[in-house]
Amino acid sequence: MAEYYKDALRLGQKEYKAAVAKDESGTLPALDDILADVKTAGTVDLGIVQIPADRIAGTKSPGRVTAFAPNFMPILEENTEFAQKWKALCDAHLDEGIREPVKAYEYMNRYYIEEGNKRVSVLKFFEAYNIPGKVTRILPEKNGDEAVEIYYEFVDFYRYSKINFIEFSKKGSYLALQKALGKEPDEEWTEDEQKKFSAAYYYFLKAYTASGGSKLQSTAGDAMLSYIQVYGYEELIATSTADIKKNLSKMWEEVALKQEEAPIEVKVDPPEEKKPGVLQSLMTPSQSELIVAFLYDGNPISSGWNHDHEEGRLHIQEVFGDKIHTGSYPDVMDGDPLEAIEEAIADGAELIFTTSPRLLKASLRAAVDHPDIVIMNCSLGSSHRYVRTYYTRMYEVKFILGALAGTLTESGKLGYVCDYPLYGQIAGINAFALGAQMTCPKAKVYLEWSGIKGAKDAAQSLADQGIHIISSQDTARFLKDDRISFGLSYISGEEKRLLANPVWKWGAYYEEILHRYFDKSMKEEYDKSNKALNYFWGMSAGVADVMYSDALSTSSKHFADLLKDSIIQNICTPFRTPLVTQSGEIIGEGEPSLTLEQIIAMDYLVENVIGEIPQYESLSPMGKATVETAAGIENAQSTADSTAKAEQKSEKPTEPQADKAAEADE
Repeated sequence: MAEYYKDALRLGQKEYKAAVAKDESGTLPALDDILADVKTAGTVDLGIVQIPADRIAGTKSPGRVTAFAPNFMPILEENTEFAQKWKALCDAHLDEGIREPVKAYEYMNRYYIEEGNKRVSVLKFFEAYNIPGKVTRILPEKNGDEAVEIYYEFVDFYRYSKINFIEFSKKGSYLALQKALGKEPDEEWTEDEQKKFSAAYYYFLKAYTASGGSKLQSTAGDAMLSYIQVYGYEELIATSTADIKKNLSKMWEEVALKQEEAPIEVKVDPPEEKKPGVLQSLMTPSQSELIVAFLYDGNPISSGWNHDHEEGRLHIQEVFGDKIHTGSYPDVMDGDPLEAIEEAIADGAELIFTTSPRLLKASLRAAVDHPDIVIMNCSLGSSHRYVRTYYTRMYEVKFILGALAGTLTESGKLGYVCDYPLYGQIAGINAFALGAQMTCPKAKVYLEWSGIKGAKDAAQSLADQGIHIISSQDTARFLKDDRISFGLSYISGEEKRLLANPVWKWGAYYEEILHRYFDKSMKEEYDKSNKALNYFWGMSAGVADVMYSDALSTSSKHFADLLKDSIIQNICTPFRTPLVTQSGEIIGEGEPSLTLEQIIAMDYLVENVIGEIPQYESLSPMGKATVETAAGIENAQSTADSTAKAEQKSEKPTEPQADKAAEADE
């Protein structure tokens, strides 16, 4: 098999020269060298594993490195003993196949060969997809490094899936994949499911590579997750490689977005409206009526949230008159939300607002299929290129309510009812607690979740603890429902008094968006950016406010107005640093305040909050559905510590039988 060795040698020498030309090592890395100055956290025996060939990165010890280029092809001349053994292995592979597992160590999802380097070289030359190996996992020490955190997510994922060939570059992706496949966070895979997924990944990888995916800094796993989030797993399985490639071309900006270190661009306030010149106004033809659709996850008649958005729709219809026509589509989650969006598009809608995080998935699919339609979803923290999201910086209002509550409490005990653990909601809890602490240093905020107990029972649970000043739900003022408290309220027995209420000014929000749509600012923003656009406007944009009741004193109203003006003028910030979390961690030390990205991504509670972020399993069915489809925080999505489980679940391998291929290897 001299010709095969010559071919392999050419590949190895070419790789060697290319690496040296880039001032890189022309030989294999050695795991012992990599770990020389690295702290590890123990090992796990994985048993016999099908090792993805493209994950084999090097050798265990430095003594083997000089025989191979970085692609595991040989670099020693044909007259060496090494070359003769390589050829013997090649003969064995072609005659009967190499069956003897190699011995390897896995570290950070890369494999390093201790015994069987030439076997790996031969099998890689013949483009083997997997190579069987007896594997020992070396766990890195947890040190807060993002790569290590992603790796531990992989360890947990591997424990219940036994899938080791898919890799992600962003935290939370393994859990997102599990959910995208319709599985519970810690649900184990069957052998058939493993085979089915392996085949799907193989066909996707071919399409992704043919589309130029290897030029991206993100991974094929990142792209596959994006694809499943748009088209669904079952559709991926039923789609040919050629059609996958066509679909990838339609959603390529979504795929490319994954390589961005910070994929979201947050728009804090609307830009100044462009004023066309007189000549431009005269030359611009009259625009036909714009059809704007509003899709609701529920009904404005019975839901305060949807009622507020419906009021916003009616507001813009009145403001823009015959320039626009608006239509509403209620209860779209009762059927297929994608069909509802398609219906709106068939009705002529060019701008569509989907007003619930639960509608994000359908919004994304429709936006990919209809690139000329602008679809905006009311949510926060979603990194999707084709769907713009919008939300309100309601934490500014919560800070004011917290400061008010601190001035009103005698005991220092305050209550807070939150619905679901989503990004943005956590900021509201913390802002309220920091506002209360500012005016009442001893203040403690007791947290309950309506997504577990229901709004009425959550508020009552706080009242039963002797807590009378409670921040509860923001909407449904129009319902006149005495059974549930809203806003900042005083509750004692049967007595309930509304003190102040957050106001979501959706009419003003939609009016500003329409102005941006008509003056082309939105299109320009999209064209200039390669990131996901999140509109996160606040009181400075006039889209959030505080409503006071007659029960609140004039001096309290003046105090709240002073805080409001300070926030609008950027004199006061709710998240002045440093902050101290419940666990004692100090956040933002050395910085004047948290960045907007840090505020959005909050997944912790500050020190004066009594309560915790709930686990996914404890949420109501609606809570689970919302967290799954929206930007639910990691605490509500994660399961117990993965390392201990992985160690408990590790399998002991049996000793394999030797074959003649192994005898030629080492």
